Order: sequence, then structure tokens, then C-alpha cells
Amino acid sequence: MTPGAILTLVGLLLAGAAATRGASASPSATMPAAAIEDRLGAPLPAEPFLRDETGAERRPADLVGARPILLVPVDLDCPNICGLTVHDLFDALRKIDGRPGRDYDVVLVSIDPTEGPADAAAYRARLADAFEEARGALVLTGDARPLLEALGFTYSLDDTTAQYAHPAAVAVLTPDGRLARWLYGYPFVPFDLRLALSEASDAKIGRLAERLWLLCYAYDPETGRYTASVMGALQVGGVLTVLMLGGGIGLALHRERRKG
Repeated sequence: MTPGAILTLVGLLLAGAAATRGASASPSATMPAAAIEDRLGAPLPAEPFLRDETGAERRPADLVGARPILLVPVDLDCPNICGLTVHDLFDALRKIDGRPGRDYDVVLVSIDPTEGPADAAAYRARLADAFEEARGALVLTGDARPLLEALGFTYSLDDTTAQYAHPAAVAVLTPDGRLARWLYGYPFVPFDLRLALSEASDAKIGRLAERLWLLCYAYDPETGRYTASVMGALQVGGVLTVLMLGGGIGLALHRERRKG
């Protein structure tokens, strides 16, 4: 394939991706509504009351604490993308620093109001058998629409298939329950998860490398991913240069003192 043909193919793929995003943001009259509005900083609403696997009531305020939160909208009985999305998420979480329940929390929220605590318990048991990271996850059921729509997540029931049309994405929340990011799958990139969690927690978790990467990479709300930033890379280069120069000067002064 010639370079010109490759460029043409890339252009067509990018145009198709843009068209797909446009279609999801403005669904036609014949397609169920399913889209994400990136409402950065939106807080968790006071309602609704949901139930966990034991049947106990949980309010959105009960979710906040000292750690960032990965909030995952999911249809527990979905035969299509939901299972693949959730499994891919936990597979990606295996590959990053930090552990759920210690460094961040994972909350799966059912979008089907007919699902209940028994469904949630069975679902989490299946996940926990496959992923150690899922053992501390919380699964909530009930009418989650007010909660998810407050964060910009729109979904609807397709009457022709009796299945829910919804985006495949994960909301990253700050410890006090504000929307920091939507990350789009499939697949989930461990690198994006690491940066999003570090950013959501104000860089209080993660190694120095993650904090430096946050200077090099910027979140793109169109793609739901982190992309390289030239200015960020220059900033990091400048920081490293200053550190190297400072270290060199310090070493030189130390040697002069020893000679003296």
C-alpha cells in the first residue's frame, strides 16, 4: 500500500469515528437515546435510594469517602457489550498500581430497574470468581436514572430488542463525589486508568511517574482518553532539565567542599 493510500485510509477511519460520535450525541428518531455529556465537576445527586447485594439502602452520599471512585453503568443481564466491558475493565485494573478498596473504589450500577439485590449478588459472585479485584466491588440496583443522568449518562430501552441502548464507559469520581472523567471502552487502557485515578485523587496515589505523565498528557473529552500534549512534554523536559542542572551544581559544590 502506498503512503498516499495509507493516509486516505486513516482519513476515512477518522471521519467514520467522528460521524459515530456525532450520531451518539444526537440520536435519530428511530434510534434509542444513548450518549454521554461530559459534565466535569458535576456532583453525585442526593437521590435516588439504591440497594446493594444485601438489600440494604444506599444513597449516593454513602459512596463518597477518602478514595476516588470508578462508577460503572451496567445491565447485569446484558448479552452483548456489558459483560465484555466489565471484564475488560477488571483485566485492565490488574495491570495498574493500587488496589480496589484500598486506593480506589469500584461501584457497578445497574441501568435496569427490574434487577434487584439477588441479581446483584449473583453478578458480583461471578465477577469475584474471575477477578480478585472484583471482590471488593459494590453492585447497586434500583432506579439509577437520576444518578446517571446527573453525570451526563443517557440510556434508553429499545422496545424492539427489549435491551438497553447505552454507551460503554466508566465514570471516574473524586473522593468527594464529583465527576472527574468519563473513560470510554472497549478496550480500557491501563495507562488511562492510572492517570485518571491519580488526577481524580489530586495525584495523592500513584508513583512520581504518574504525576509526571499528567504533565505530558491531557484528557480528551471527545475520545474519553488521555493524549500526548506537546506543551506538557516541554514542561516535563524543562522540569527534568532544572533537576539535572540543580543536581549537577549540588554535586560540584559538594566536591569543592570536600577538597577544601
